[in-house]
Amino acid sequence: MMSMENVIFGGGCFWCTEGVMNGLKGVLEVLPGYCGGHLENPTYEQVCGKKTGHAEVVKVTYDPKIINFKTILEIFFTSHDPTQLNRQGNDVGPQYRSIVFYNNEEEREIIDSVIVDFNDYYDSEIVTEIVPKMKFYVAEKYHHDYYERNPSQPYCAMIISPKIIKVRRKYSDLYNIDN
Repeated sequence: MMSMENVIFGGGCFWCTEGVMNGLKGVLEVLPGYCGGHLENPTYEQVCGKKTGHAEVVKVTYDPKIINFKTILEIFFTSHDPTQLNRQGNDVGPQYRSIVFYNNEEEREIIDSVIVDFNDYYDSEIVTEIVPKMKFYVAEKYHHDYYERNPSQPYCAMIISPKIIKVRRKYSDLYNIDN
């Protein structure tokens, strides 16, 4: 029987993070959603209203025998700018913050070590929030596989595609997809 693990994190728009994580060897599912807030079952509109405390996140289900937690984190930190507080580029607000939810102290230590490794990669300090796992709420169905269904949409073409290309070039051996 396979032993699957999950990680929840946000690095700006969940369409971007989902697009980057899809296609990774060992990743079985990537679900967009909301986490880190105080309102039960928030909607996209409520989260965008910036009063629920939630971040746009993805829940990544993976097989640790194929891809490990540290590697997924390295891809996550490569895919967005973790030095921007409450934003990613033109996406501004607390719902776009860089955040990682950990399941246990071992994961917390791995997150800390990856941040130390990435500190030299960025010119500014990494401001990613690191918090214990909280309740994850699945986003509305129309957000699922958004990039895959809408690659020509302007936001997807101008914002998401370059992120995916950058990450897949750097980690090409970890993807099931032609680069």
